[in-house]
Amino acid sequence: MTQGVESEVAPAAAPAPCTRRPVRALAMTLYAAALLAWSGTLGIPNDTVQVFVWLWLGTIAWNVEAPPRYHLGFLRDWSLPVLGLVVYFFSRGLTDELGLPVHIMMPIEFDTWLGGGTTPTARLQEAWCGDPCLKTSEPRWYDLVFTTVYATHFLAGLTIAAVLWVRNRVEWLRWMRRYLAINFGALAIYIAYPMMPPWMASEEGHLAEDVTRITSRGWADIGLDRFNMILHGVGNPVAAMPSLHAGITFLIAGYAIARLRSPLRWLLAAYPLLMSVTLVYYAEHYVIDILAGALLAGLVMVTCTLWERSRGD
Repeated sequence: MTQGVESEVAPAAAPAPCTRRPVRALAMTLYAAALLAWSGTLGIPNDTVQVFVWLWLGTIAWNVEAPPRYHLGFLRDWSLPVLGLVVYFFSRGLTDELGLPVHIMMPIEFDTWLGGGTTPTARLQEAWCGDPCLKTSEPRWYDLVFTTVYATHFLAGLTIAAVLWVRNRVEWLRWMRRYLAINFGALAIYIAYPMMPPWMASEEGHLAEDVTRITSRGWADIGLDRFNMILHGVGNPVAAMPSLHAGITFLIAGYAIARLRSPLRWLLAAYPLLMSVTLVYYAEHYVIDILAGALLAGLVMVTCTLWERSRGD
């Protein structure tokens, strides 16, 4: 998907037009105020198209004195990747309509074995959620942390791409290649192996313990929510193996650790760890889904790196 824009990236790889610091500061302040107002009124941007628009506006604010051709270059470079992500979104929503059998017991048996007779989700909810564990029950301080970590899935990968587009178009292309690869790799597995997540397995009586989907606990109390303006209403509850939430955090951490040189880069390993705990605690995914997501991220990293080396990139 990124090959189509590769020939157009090189001319745009020249240094970005200079924007005076006071002008940039004012533009970014106005941008931040608009984004905060939008998020507080409607909700935090959540779908691919809306996130793309806000990131484009952010790059305009950052280089507000650049000529229009520079800002239109963002649309040119991002058009195919964003189209690919939209195709992924709708394709993912249709994979549960193909009539393939939904797998139920394998992840339950694995996680029950891993948890010594009780799934890790049940153990975490018993320890942290309260009795009974309900999405509407009083959240704890760490629920706000976990919900924030969960929500970064919809923003982090594309935000990194926007920063790289401004700073280094070659690295932008490399990152976008990996980001698209992990999304479509997960899509292929969703089609071949639809699997019921723990919250659904509990609702349908397949789990020995009662677990509850408590995603987003904590945000309602501070008046926040995620908002889908463009892409909404298309979901697939059995697209659980692998966990793309976990996979992308492993991809982000692995990519950054491999490229940064600061000793502090290893702190980024906390990101996939926090996301993994969040997904298990919120009954969104089994541990085996997270392991599969980490494996997929590793395969994407290795495959893309070998392919780029073979081409001399």
